[in-house]
Amino acid sequence: MMGRLYTDRDRYGEAPASLLVEAVHNAVRDLVRKRWSESGDSWASFAFGSSDRLVTKADMEAIERRILGTGYRFAWSSMLSVRDRPDIYAAVEGAIDDPDFSFEHPDAIVAPVDGEGREQRGVGDNVVRCPADTGGIARYIRTSERVIDFMKNGVPEDTIAIIDDSGGTLTAPILEGFKGVICAGGTVRSHLGILTREYGIPCLMNARISGIREGERVLIETSAAARTAESYQSGMEMRARVWKIA
Repeated sequence: MMGRLYTDRDRYGEAPASLLVEAVHNAVRDLVRKRWSESGDSWASFAFGSSDRLVTKADMEAIERRILGTGYRFAWSSMLSVRDRPDIYAAVEGAIDDPDFSFEHPDAIVAPVDGEGREQRGVGDNVVRCPADTGGIARYIRTSERVIDFMKNGVPEDTIAIIDDSGGTLTAPILEGFKGVICAGGTVRSHLGILTREYGIPCLMNARISGIREGERVLIETSAAARTAESYQSGMEMRARVWKIA
């Protein structure tokens, strides 16, 4: 009989985050049980010694192949992931170099142009409440090539950076040059949310936007209340609006 792992007894009182997480955790636990049983070691000797040799990269790759064999494709947070391994990630909507590209979130809240010439094109989670809203020019930053270009030539004035979920890692070298940020993923506690707060850069995370294209003038409602941890836990929405200026 194979030994029981600590995680078999203590699941921290929480359900798995998703079916994918449950499948990976189960596969890894089964693998560890098998390798531990085969080793004949005590748990301490295995965990702090022979596991480094007995649980291999090939084992992890085999788990990945089994998941992909079901037809599942991983969600991506960086365009680099999709470009480097298109066989394992869900397809990208729109070409990277398409000048007319825009995020088209199905839950974007849009509205007609109002009396001030503002056309609502979505919402997001405000990281820090600012005295006023933040306006500028929308520029999509989704590839390392564009980051390098801005590092060499400078971030254009009034840039409101629109980026994917991996923004904190991708844009860190040029973050200080942004007037504001709209990020399509994450929460106010994500890496990018923390960085923008520390740098004093207005930012909306978890943005659901539609119909905003490169070079258009936008306004983000950074005067809205900052989203709280309690609101995430309760599911209460605290929306800050994103407008395109007509």
